[in-house]
Amino acid sequence: MQTVTIKTKNDIKISVEAENISPDKFAGKSEKEIQSMEAYMGNYKTTLGELFLIKVEGTGAAADTKIVMEGNFSRVKRIGEGMTAGLILIKGNVDMHLGAKMSGGKITLSGNADSWAGREMKGGELIIEGNAAYYLGAGYRGETCGMRGGKITVMGSALDFLGEHMCGGEIDVKGNVGLLPGLSNNGGKIVIGGSTSRPGSEMAKGTIIVNGTVAEMMPVFKLEGDEAVDGVTYKKYTGDVIVNGKGLLYVK
Repeated sequence: MQTVTIKTKNDIKISVEAENISPDKFAGKSEKEIQSMEAYMGNYKTTLGELFLIKVEGTGAAADTKIVMEGNFSRVKRIGEGMTAGLILIKGNVDMHLGAKMSGGKITLSGNADSWAGREMKGGELIIEGNAAYYLGAGYRGETCGMRGGKITVMGSALDFLGEHMCGGEIDVKGNVGLLPGLSNNGGKIVIGGSTSRPGSEMAKGTIIVNGTVAEMMPVFKLEGDEAVDGVTYKKYTGDVIVNGKGLLYVK
């Protein structure tokens, strides 16, 4: 088992690209090797060791590697990008692209995540104990598919465009969600514990369940009547009929 502890040295005011913070990249490496790994602060090329205090205990493969992060990482982007295995525990807030393109392993964040968390995720599990910003589980600009697999759980709320272009996987938000969750979806499942507005526009496939209220329904869904899902009765809608969609929208 390998445990890598990362702590911030000082407040980071310029955004840092830190895609090297990943069990796959750290597995089997020494403290010095990890400290020498590249990072970018703005357009300035630096190293992880210049930015963070890093301690390594033990050694192991990616699946046996745990990264523990403590401090203010609210300007640190791309943590866990592309990871396939292992565990990342973050005690604090993070910047954009947390767990982007991850296909395995688990990330648990105790604070809030900025936009595009879980972007184009293929597998694994992402747990955000605080709130998520825009484009959670979505695809980046120009991508035809967002999240493809895995599961994202948000204990708080999320902002607009959750799961945009989602093609698979599951997103579960316990609180409220902003505008247009499930926009242009082609698969997957979204569960919203609170309220939202305009869900499922242009969706072709997939399922959206809203346990709160919908402030505004898009006029592109057909009401099919009532249906019980896991013992709860919802209004069942199908659509988006404009794109001959077969999506399912359940509103409590």
